[in-house]
Formats: sequence, structure tokens, C-alpha cells
Amino acid sequence: MAKKEHISETPATQFLRKHAVAFSEHPYEYEEHGGTFVSSRELGVLEHEVVKTLVMQDEAAKPLIVLMHGDCTVSTKNLARQTGRKSVEPCKPEVANRHSGFLVGGTSPFGTRKPMPVYVEKTIFDLPKIYINGGRRGFLIGIDPKELLRVLPATPVEVALR
Repeated sequence: MAKKEHISETPATQFLRKHAVAFSEHPYEYEEHGGTFVSSRELGVLEHEVVKTLVMQDEAAKPLIVLMHGDCTVSTKNLARQTGRKSVEPCKPEVANRHSGFLVGGTSPFGTRKPMPVYVEKTIFDLPKIYINGGRRGFLIGIDPKELLRVLPATPVEVALR
């Protein structure tokens, strides 16, 4: 077993501490373009329990965050319909970085540079624990998914595609 690394604070962990959210730290070896498949493999958890943070924008280029199971994709058509928008699309990486303050691959919904609405795939709340980015590439945190509703402007949606 590898020695537990010390993880320095990120805007995400500062946000969680400020809001008294209990979380566990899970550093892993980051692989470029590896996504949730790599993090789930490295942590030894199901990819369904790893939640990706996606920065998207609507037709007016207003940003929003979508939290989705690692083994699912987002139906942007259903997301637009359920949120009252004409269309929704992923932001380009540099635009997502500007909105969130995090590098793509290290984006967390906690402690973002700009406040953004957060949409959470409804079935995420059925899990006992989720692993979500802690604000740095190669660093996930484990939390109770119900904390998302307590500390974020989170709205449940049904937009998953398998």
C-alpha cells in the first residue's frame, strides 16, 4: 500500500471545510485523458460511484455545472429541456477553466471562481458515497452525495445516457 500523500488545500477543500462537510482524500496517479475510468481503477471503486464535474453553457453562453456518473454521458437535449434552455453544450476547455478556476481534469463543483447553477443526475443521490474531484488533477474526495444539496445550488435532473 502506498504511503498516504499529503494533499495541499485547494479552493474546493477550503469550501468543504468552511461548510463543515466531512470528506475523505483520495490522491491517485493522474493520466491525461484517462477520465473516470482511470480514477475508479486507481481507487478500486466502481466508475458509477465516481462523479464527473462538467462545465457546460447554454445558448446565451451562460455557464452551468453538470454532475454525472463516471460511466454515463449527459443528454444535452434533455438537460436543456429540463432546465428551460434552448440548448446546452460543453464549454471548450479554456472557457471551462475561466468559469470554474480549475483545470479540466481537476474541476470541482466546490469553490468555483464564479457561482454557477449545478445540475446533478438524480440517481447520484441513491449512492451511499461518491468520489468527486477535489480541485486538482489526480485528487478525488469521498463525500455523502446528500451534502451536494446542502452546500451547492444543486438541482436534481434525469439526463443520463448509458
